[in-house]
Amino acid sequence: MRHTVSHSTEQLEHFNDFTEQFEFRKDTVLEELKKNDIPLDFDAVIGRGAVAKPIEGGTYSVTQEMIDDALNAHHRHACNLGCIIADAIAKQIPNCQCFIADPGVVDELSPYARISGSPLMNRICIWHALNQRAIAKRFARERGKKYEDFNLIICHLGGGISIAAHEHGRAIDANNALDGEGPFSPERAGSLPAADLIKLCFSGKYTEPQLLKRIAGQAGISAHLGTNNMKDVEQRVIDGDEHAKLIVDAMIYHTAKNIAAEAAVLCGKVDAILFTGGVARSEYIISELRKRIDFLAPVYCYPGEDELEALALNALEVLRGKQELKQY
Repeated sequence: MRHTVSHSTEQLEHFNDFTEQFEFRKDTVLEELKKNDIPLDFDAVIGRGAVAKPIEGGTYSVTQEMIDDALNAHHRHACNLGCIIADAIAKQIPNCQCFIADPGVVDELSPYARISGSPLMNRICIWHALNQRAIAKRFARERGKKYEDFNLIICHLGGGISIAAHEHGRAIDANNALDGEGPFSPERAGSLPAADLIKLCFSGKYTEPQLLKRIAGQAGISAHLGTNNMKDVEQRVIDGDEHAKLIVDAMIYHTAKNIAAEAAVLCGKVDAILFTGGVARSEYIISELRKRIDFLAPVYCYPGEDELEALALNALEVLRGKQELKQY
């Protein structure tokens, strides 16, 4: 008997786009190496981890199972290409190892954190694990200690906002910053009134893809103010745009509220609160957040993202035997 497999037009379009993006990004990396006279001779290649199967934090060998999971990941995200590109490049180099580190689906949640108010669905976390853990390790190094020595609340302020409680080297609570949980952000809706959302789903006014965009992409600041460019938004606030100020202050309010909630997760034993991400460059946003949460613990700011450096450092630690290489 012959078996046939049918694919929807959307699935085929996604596959074609995925393949095109893979080739484009891989070739771009190789061209940059050639342009800068960097020989294709490395001990390891490390890429971003996919938004696929939940795993513990750490550095992992890229395997065929991991690649298969990335190709079939439920969530579509550019980082799903990371392990596939890294693997393709590493295979061109004799004796070259291939890794990923701290993907956005790192899951070390407390059992309590997984339980929602409905047995039909559990809480999951999709967050800026790579950058948050890199900043936590940097904070610890600056104090001559280890990441595992501290209880930290870390807030990544970017297109999405992720907030996690790090207890002695494990993120025991974190929000799903991609699918709609936590504070709203420049591009995400955050937590929404559940009944109103259900009614909207059955209103007939929107298709499923349109509503998903209203949760991630065309949501948050972008939906309220027509742009996700926070420099422009901050300038509007400075110029006296009262509506822009109301929306930004509301984002700050909800972000601070979620940070304070993580203090309860840590039973009030918080050594520091760390801010990171691109939006952490905003003096206005950081200063207003400080006013609301600095009573909890000392506040430190690490603007921008250290994700490329974080990948390199994770690979080096494995190669130097300072970090265990985990198996997927």
